[in-house]
Amino acid sequence: MSAEEWDARYRESERLWSGKPNDVLVREVSDLPPGRVLDLGCGEGGDAVWLARRGWHVTAVDISRVALERAARHAVEAGVAERIDFQWHDLAKSFPAGEFDLVSAHFLHSPGDMPREEILRTAASAVVRGGVLLIVGHGGLPPWEHDHAHVRLPTPQDVLADLRLPEGQWEVQVCAEHERIQTAPDGKPATRTDNTLRVRRLAAEEVSR
Repeated sequence: MSAEEWDARYRESERLWSGKPNDVLVREVSDLPPGRVLDLGCGEGGDAVWLARRGWHVTAVDISRVALERAARHAVEAGVAERIDFQWHDLAKSFPAGEFDLVSAHFLHSPGDMPREEILRTAASAVVRGGVLLIVGHGGLPPWEHDHAHVRLPTPQDVLADLRLPEGQWEVQVCAEHERIQTAPDGKPATRTDNTLRVRRLAAEEVSR
């Protein structure tokens, strides 16, 4: 999907997402000391605002300018706008500069030809030594979705393999599937499968020689 298509999707409703942080982010990041974080595909800013409230300095990126405008308003309302740098990027073509203690990519999927594996490898290269890369994605389509059956939804093991991390340079902390409840379009709850990959880049003194 192009930037224009994502903008159109966001304009279909006043709010596309809940405004709350993703559950896996809360679970996996609450034990980390705040530092610099890159939020890839930040949407309307739920994760970015939560991170900023916990003391992180956030670079939040999305392809939709409509989403970024909403996220910026959310940050102002939450009183954390000074901690978040919102940036527009089409990650297939450009990537934010800098190195980060945490890089978070939640549900970075698109029904179009997005080079997800390449983007995530670039994300890994942006993690400082001792830092963490957290990737959360869909492991399967929801029961009501039939239009995007061609979209590849990799396992966490696939994601790990596609990163091509140098041997002896990273520690795999979480590589697992999990179920969650999502509300279907008809308002009924449905169970779907997602996956989590959390890897830590080893500090210089930890690297195998």
